[in-house]
Amino acid sequence: MDVLKRNNVTVYGNGDKAILFAHGFGCDQHMWRFVAPAFTDAYKVVLFDHVGAGNSDSSAYNYYKYQSLQGYADDVLEICEALKLTGSIFVGHSVSSMIGVLASLKEPKRFDKLVLIGPSPCYINDEANGYVGGFSHTDIEGLLDSLDSNYLGWSSAMAPVIMGNGDRPELGDELKNSFCRTNPEIARQFARVTFLSDNRSDIQKLQTPSLLLQCSEDVIAPYAVGEYLHKHIPDSTLNVLAATGHCPNLSAPEETIKAIKAYLTTS
Repeated sequence: MDVLKRNNVTVYGNGDKAILFAHGFGCDQHMWRFVAPAFTDAYKVVLFDHVGAGNSDSSAYNYYKYQSLQGYADDVLEICEALKLTGSIFVGHSVSSMIGVLASLKEPKRFDKLVLIGPSPCYINDEANGYVGGFSHTDIEGLLDSLDSNYLGWSSAMAPVIMGNGDRPELGDELKNSFCRTNPEIARQFARVTFLSDNRSDIQKLQTPSLLLQCSEDVIAPYAVGEYLHKHIPDSTLNVLAATGHCPNLSAPEETIKAIKAYLTTS
């Protein structure tokens, strides 16, 4: 199968160096429309949809391949291979942050730097080891059970919470509509893979310089998670944005762009 067609890859921009933007759960490349254009003068911009999202080829979805985040990381590496990319910049939102980490660990030559927006290596609290992920195991199981039983209802209820900008309900509506466009069966499994993954051991192996963009108030990836990542990723920079919620690429694109550009030009 044509990898670029499978993941609905879009390439534009004027630079020699590539910058890849990877969207989070329930989203697609359209979520980068306020951020990606700001990088076209200096970079070759690469956008894509994870299999099952956006205009990707859903027939390429394989339950066994995508029962772990490594399956999605392998797709990222296949896109890089198809475009002959090395030494690129990877920008991952939410779960795609860990997908980028896994891809970089497997093939370090592909990325010079990682930009991780709202990242979390594990969403579930681990009291025995003093780790705060933001959710109890019961919380996550309840969330997943709700998603299994009523995906559209779950989307309507969770989108505003994830977006976290109550004064801008249109953003919650956009995220809800994005959720509703995603194949429910694929979304259910991707949600389980996302919320039950534990990549804490992986981040400690990462050698690629990384920017951690943490929102000041984010129920999905609270501040304690950003601190944990900064402590355990060897070459990392933590930048706490004034933006709130989990999707600053939509709610605060100017601040997000400024933070990314500042990191890429000074690190």
